[in-house]
Amino acid sequence: MKKISMFLMTLMLLLGLSVSGHATLILRGTDSLGNRLIYDNDLDITWYDYTTRDSWGNSMSWADALSINFGGAIYDDWRLPSSVDGPPVRSPDSGAPLNYESYNITGSEMGNLYYTELGNLGYCDTAGNCPQPSFGLTNTGPFTNLEASYYWSGTEYAPNVFSWVFNFYDGGQFLADNPTPDPAYALAVRDGDVASVPEPSTLLLLGSGLAGLAALRKRLGRKEG
Repeated sequence: MKKISMFLMTLMLLLGLSVSGHATLILRGTDSLGNRLIYDNDLDITWYDYTTRDSWGNSMSWADALSINFGGAIYDDWRLPSSVDGPPVRSPDSGAPLNYESYNITGSEMGNLYYTELGNLGYCDTAGNCPQPSFGLTNTGPFTNLEASYYWSGTEYAPNVFSWVFNFYDGGQFLADNPTPDPAYALAVRDGDVASVPEPSTLLLLGSGLAGLAALRKRLGRKEG
């Protein structure tokens, strides 16, 4: 029995390592329309890998009305990504106007995705050197529909009639007039994870472990007999 217990403990440890060893962006699968759902276990949010392009108001309505069938489960609690709200951090020029792009702002959901999760570089580095080499959306990770362009945020700037925008072309964040008929891209996101099917590597590991357990029990049964 001790051997079986040790085997089970080892199997659980290996399974735990196989899950925890993943990157923070985890592809959960595709919905009924073939679009990817990507879980960020750093912020505990799920991205919907589909890009639309419209005005801010229409993009807000699109995300709010979005209903996705994923593995038979319906998810209808989508929204536009949230952003940092407050006096704009203007980098590198502190005297720039509100619509000047600020870089290396990782506190917003899109900023965290661009810089932290995907590892892309902004047009300016943290010391204010512009442009820094290899800036831009050079890595999209598991996303297949991420555009190197402007994306609406669902966060409005409280003191004025503006909405935050994130630029996936160069990692900049800035404010745009709101309401505005001008179109920009939009991604939907929701809080929490979605149900997922174990990845093939995890299933293979589990199957191998169970097969080994069955063989061990058979050998021990022969000895006891």
